[in-house]
Amino acid sequence: MAAAKPTPTDSLSFCLAQLMAAAGEGLGGGKDTATNETPLGRALLALRTRHVKAAGGIERFRARGGLLPLLALLRRASAAGPAPSQAGSGSAPSSAESAASGPAPSSCPTPSVASSSTSSPPARLRKTLDLALSILANCCTEGACRDEVRRLGGILPLVAILQCVKIDSIQNRTARALGNLAMESESCRAIHSAGAVPLLVESLAACQDSQCLQSVVRTIRNLADSPQHRLALAQQGAVRPLAELLAAAPDPALTLALVRALLELSRGCSRACAEQLSLGGGLGPLVSLASHPKKAVREAAILILANLCAQGLVRPALGNAGGVEVLLGELQRRRGPSGAGPAPQQPLVRAVCLLCREAINRARLRDAGGLELLMGLLQDPRASAWHPRVVAALVGFLYDTGALGRLQALGLVPLLAGQLCGEAGDDEEEGREAASWDFPEEQMPERVEAGSFRSLRSWLISEGYAAGPGDTSPDWSPERCPLPPPPELAEQTSPDPGPALLRPPRALRTPGRSLAAPEELWGREGPALLLLSRFSQAPDPSGALVTGPALCGLLAYVTGAPGPPSPRALRILARLTCNPACLEAFVCSYGAALLRSWLVLGVAPDDWPTLRARPLSRHSQHRELGEMLLQNLTVQAESPFGVGALTHLLLSGSPEDRVACALTLPFICRKPSLWRRLLLDQGGLRVLLSALTRPAPHPLFLFFAADSLFCLQSLVSPTATPASPPAVPGDPEVPAPCLYEPLLGPAPTPAPDLHFLLDSGLRLPAQRAISSTASPFFRALLEGSFAEAQMDLVPLRGLSPSAAWPVLHHLHGCRGCGASLGPIPPPGKPLLGSEAEEALEAAGRFLLPGLEEELEEAVGHVHLGPQSGPESVCEVFRLGRPRLAAHCARWTLGPEQCPRKRALALLGLVEAAGKETGPLTEALLAVVMGGVLGGKGPSIDC
Repeated sequence: MAAAKPTPTDSLSFCLAQLMAAAGEGLGGGKDTATNETPLGRALLALRTRHVKAAGGIERFRARGGLLPLLALLRRASAAGPAPSQAGSGSAPSSAESAASGPAPSSCPTPSVASSSTSSPPARLRKTLDLALSILANCCTEGACRDEVRRLGGILPLVAILQCVKIDSIQNRTARALGNLAMESESCRAIHSAGAVPLLVESLAACQDSQCLQSVVRTIRNLADSPQHRLALAQQGAVRPLAELLAAAPDPALTLALVRALLELSRGCSRACAEQLSLGGGLGPLVSLASHPKKAVREAAILILANLCAQGLVRPALGNAGGVEVLLGELQRRRGPSGAGPAPQQPLVRAVCLLCREAINRARLRDAGGLELLMGLLQDPRASAWHPRVVAALVGFLYDTGALGRLQALGLVPLLAGQLCGEAGDDEEEGREAASWDFPEEQMPERVEAGSFRSLRSWLISEGYAAGPGDTSPDWSPERCPLPPPPELAEQTSPDPGPALLRPPRALRTPGRSLAAPEELWGREGPALLLLSRFSQAPDPSGALVTGPALCGLLAYVTGAPGPPSPRALRILARLTCNPACLEAFVCSYGAALLRSWLVLGVAPDDWPTLRARPLSRHSQHRELGEMLLQNLTVQAESPFGVGALTHLLLSGSPEDRVACALTLPFICRKPSLWRRLLLDQGGLRVLLSALTRPAPHPLFLFFAADSLFCLQSLVSPTATPASPPAVPGDPEVPAPCLYEPLLGPAPTPAPDLHFLLDSGLRLPAQRAISSTASPFFRALLEGSFAEAQMDLVPLRGLSPSAAWPVLHHLHGCRGCGASLGPIPPPGKPLLGSEAEEALEAAGRFLLPGLEEELEEAVGHVHLGPQSGPESVCEVFRLGRPRLAAHCARWTLGPEQCPRKRALALLGLVEAAGKETGPLTEALLAVVMGGVLGGKGPSIDC
């Protein structure tokens, strides 16, 4: 087959020459009678179909300077006047090209001319524009060409053509060229400045061709590249026509283009965007498209609905259209096992939380399972960044009794308490437009207050949410709480930081304003505290709030807040302790002991058993608060109801409740008749002591128990101070005269008539008569019928020199000479297996009770002194001596010990006692009850 004959248009140079000539001379030119076409037309057609579409063709066209004459040609065309406003049959880009986000090169055939015997100038102009615009749009798919077109001022001619030539094919190609140019931010700004947006909006209403509409919609989407440009597009009316087109159920390609454009325009949704989309009837179609079979359409529609939730004015209508169920269902799907990660869930979480601001949407959300979904978010540690937003959303259900009951059953209260001291999430600030539409901004003049509002205002003032009648209006809502005053004003109104913590909130008034800024803070923890306060106002909030996690969260916030804690938290604690229905819960959950430990003593759960550094700047305020709360519990406990409740717990409660009741009674009972009957007559003290060696029912149980025993001892003997272990007779620094020392010199007087022989070979001198009278053992040994009675050298087996030394001194009448201190190791050294233990065993073997007592007192003097630690107490107790056990108990419960050392000592005593709990129980009982029993042994029955 013969090769095709080459034509002049095969040369890029020829085509560029024709283009330059036309740019310089005009658009007409002479016609080639052989082909019935102008040379310019053939050149443009070749450029479009062959040269520009070839590999590297666009770059060659630009490098050869083709853009300059092409733009000049377009300028001449735009200046030639408007063409007839007839909808030509010119072709346009394919739907796939116009819907794509990237540049859309044209692959359409040459537009046909109007049907006439001779080509009229408008027809040739239309054909020239079609070809030139198609070439320019294709060239603008590359960044270098876009930059050069902008530099050469090519945007204004395109806008002029868009304004003058109202033909669908021309509008299509012009919009496509502008859309490709808008992919560069600088070109996008230039297009906005050139006034192209109103013309594009006009094209949306005038065009009937789907492909032309797709190009215009794509251009609008590319122009929405920044918040400022999105707002400008919405303010110029670009959103409503898109919504109206979407409501008209267009073809699938146009539908995809529309939802993608609306998604871009609704990012950071402005009020104008939301209003236009709602007025254009786009909410219903968007909800329907949320179930579209095509994933791109479906996800875009869902995200548009989520973006619209940022505007309160459209949320009620969105809920009426079914948007609540759509967003909840999608969020549930994404949180499922096969769902996406946290990032794709973020806009949906934000939307669902914003939907909670209107009552009508809250009802739909509650019925659709939204409460369970929000609770799942709060319980998910991976969603911790959204927890503050979710808690703020739940504030909307503050007066929905059914929803609050459901949330409490799902475990909301412990989660709220944990939120008080949690880290702040990445919660973004909402604008005023996101406020609840249940409280519109428009103020009605001379509005008459209804009776329900007067009741609400009375309740707000009584609960401290408002300082006076002038601080509330019918537009009040929890979300519109005034901001806290500046720190300097707060300091001026509260010079004394101590009592200020417990004062009800006051208002600071400024001249010329009736609405005051309350002193009460509304910080990150405000929503959680407001919900907790609502729960605390129930008739019996004990099941939710008087629990370990809830109390720990509240106390951690009160004591750990960087600044003064919110007065609402203090009111919650006061309300709980003043509620008789909470008394049993405070007892059984060790809540009263926790209040005393954390607030009064300053020992938090994290401080036990290892002390943690914490600031003590406000400890006096915390102590005052703790004493006030315990006093509230005391009032409840000593009331007739409280006496009956505590008696029932102690006598008929479960074993755990009986232990908790016995432990708590010393903290909340001050009437002697009450605590004596419950703890002594009815065996509460025995119940507490018997529980010391069992598995601890609470992490701080031994700390609580040590403090409880100390408080009970103070109640038993309010004026008597428990004595420290008595020192050995005589001052160790000034010892008594030694009666045995004269026998040890080179000339002993009197001369010894007896020597004791130790296993080591050491001989110790002694007087037989004096030694015989000191002990029944030595009387039988030295004066009885044993062979030793006739011996001058009597062996003493199993006795070391250090252990024998105090024995010989005691036999010869020494009391307080310091010999008993000889075998006692220094503090920090173990006593078990030491010479002190050996000396104690020898004293018992030789029937020397006086020596045994003296050695025990010496051990107590060395190891149970004021500077001793809990470890020494445990070492002394392990010797297994009843008197030493009593000394250990007395040291443990002594007033000179700090609460933490007291608890550590009790912990060590329990570990040292092991399964043999009798000696420890009797020692503690004897020390605690010393004032009642007059120093005699305990005889309390259970």
